[in-house]
Amino acid sequence: MRATYTRSHGVRHLFAACNLGKNKLYGHIKPKKNRTRFLEFCRYLRSLYPPTMRIAIVLDNFSPHLTTKKDTRVGDRAAANNVEFAYTPANSSWLNRIEAQFTALRCFALDGTDHSGHKEQGSMIGRYIIWRNKHAADEHLRQVVGRANVA
Repeated sequence: MRATYTRSHGVRHLFAACNLGKNKLYGHIKPKKNRTRFLEFCRYLRSLYPPTMRIAIVLDNFSPHLTTKKDTRVGDRAAANNVEFAYTPANSSWLNRIEAQFTALRCFALDGTDHSGHKEQGSMIGRYIIWRNKHAADEHLRQVVGRANVA
């Protein structure tokens, strides 16, 4: 059976961030997409920069990203670690610059593939991120991202 037709072992989720100043992409693949995993990824992002440097993270309105009355871990962690969250308006994912990077990831790493499992697909995504960071000036990559940013 093809991996793209059945998901008997569940799905995997990509937590990703893009440093626009350095034009670098970061990503972690996790079996679940929940607040705890999101906070783990935020802790990783915070570790990339000195604690005195304020970082801003643009987020969509997916529930694990939000601070709620029941669970304030996201807001508390941000305040304690010199992090600012900016949320895109509902149904406006195109405002988040990382969405164009996902288009490029699909184009370069996933289109036309038939991975036998999560490990193989995760490896392909990881290799793409490494390649992408080394070849951020690649003309074809820039064209794909540019087309996606216009849409």
